[in-house]
Amino acid sequence: MAKKLNLARIRQLQSDAYENIDSYNDPDTPKALEQFTNKMKQLLLAAPDMLDDVPEYLPMALFGRVKFSKEAKLKWSNWIANAIEPSWDEFKVTAAFNNADLPLVKAVRAHSEQLLIESVAVLYLLDQQGKAPARSRSSARGDEDEEASYDEDYDSRDDDDDDRDEAHDDYHGRDRDDDDEDGYDDAFDDIRFKGER
Repeated sequence: MAKKLNLARIRQLQSDAYENIDSYNDPDTPKALEQFTNKMKQLLLAAPDMLDDVPEYLPMALFGRVKFSKEAKLKWSNWIANAIEPSWDEFKVTAAFNNADLPLVKAVRAHSEQLLIESVAVLYLLDQQGKAPARSRSSARGDEDEEASYDEDYDSRDDDDDDRDEAHDDYHGRDRDDDDEDGYDDAFDDIRFKGER
């Protein structure tokens, strides 16, 4: 019988991670989140047990760095809708981790495989939710003109945007000749751990 996902915990992790990510979403310091997560990854790699106290740091550290294929998104949608925790073998083929993050992923798995699975569930939900909102762009400074400009940019999208498959665009890129992104393989990373064949 399949194990159950703790959806209340996952939703709380999603909320906590989202709030933290959004707090770094400031156009005046566009690299703030990246700089913070790079430091965080080093700390978590050295002491993965730190995640016992701040589990939302893992989805923050991996935010935007895990890819989900169309098939993987369907699986995650089903697992979350039915509160099913995937087995390791099911899980490992549904998330393409950035090669640079594999040491952290392996360290976290050694510490708590369940936390890794829950964190990827959070990343899937954040991916479905979209990037952090532009709230910081206007509300942090109260700049009405900038908010109006943002709305104009949104409204001036091409008419064909409504018919686009955004999930496909997110995974494969939009209007790019080179779909390869640095640090990612064309297929899922084949992660093998000691004792696995």
